[in-house]
Amino acid sequence: MATQNSRSAARLMMAPAVILLLGWMLVPLTMTLLFSFKKYLPLRGGDLGWVGFENYVRFVTSSAFWPSVWATLVIVGGVLIITVVFGVLLAILLNQPMWGQGVVRILVISPFFVMPTVSALVWKNMFMDPVNGLFAHIWKFFGAAPLEWLSQASLQSITLIVSWQWLPFATLILLTAIQSLDSEQLEAAEMDGATPLQRFAYVTLPHLGRAITVVVLIQTIFLLGIFAEIFVTTQGSFGTRTLTYLIYQRVLESQNVGLGSAGGVYAIILANIIAIFLMRMVGKNLDK
Repeated sequence: MATQNSRSAARLMMAPAVILLLGWMLVPLTMTLLFSFKKYLPLRGGDLGWVGFENYVRFVTSSAFWPSVWATLVIVGGVLIITVVFGVLLAILLNQPMWGQGVVRILVISPFFVMPTVSALVWKNMFMDPVNGLFAHIWKFFGAAPLEWLSQASLQSITLIVSWQWLPFATLILLTAIQSLDSEQLEAAEMDGATPLQRFAYVTLPHLGRAITVVVLIQTIFLLGIFAEIFVTTQGSFGTRTLTYLIYQRVLESQNVGLGSAGGVYAIILANIIAIFLMRMVGKNLDK
């Protein structure tokens, strides 16, 4: 049993690490909050003093704010639908005995290890290029005019690229969950005359509920900060300017650190609202 002295010594030894971690998290947040109340233009006069909530009002009333929120939600929602639906189907497929199963599983999850900038470049130049891209050649083969994906279907293209990156993650989590399913339940349902679709709907899908919730939670947190794919492909044009990209433009392109910091605070608030909602959903599913 730990004595009072040993517990005090443990707290004393852990204190530097805890202080370091708190500083690492709190210093950037504090600086963001501080700059959001100032008019700070590094290349146009520097620190021009306190402006109160002016940056918050300017950011939320600008014509680019709500379209950027809408673009963010559309991309996040689209990626979640695609990765969860196809992740479940791939997990069921990969759970079946097949020749070379180990190699197939490695190939399926390999896109997750490709950097976002690299995957965006590959999709932009090798698949979606309207002249030399693979999709353009397929369109021509069927006698149709090639589609300029990144301008005519920009949001769908970004969603497709990001889904390709995150589908292996969803598949991996769901495959792990489906392998823990008791086969006797499926055999009992089959003996009772349940069709494959009924066994999926009433046995497999409820069993995957927790795993799907975890996939949605983790992906949403990361997808709210999507940036590299947009920067490489469209640079925020054609309606693909997300909230993160709008903040980048305000800070670096417009050199308005105060306005960008106010946008950062809005992004933190939005992310926390969604995280609290999702955490409650996870808690309910884990309590079942």
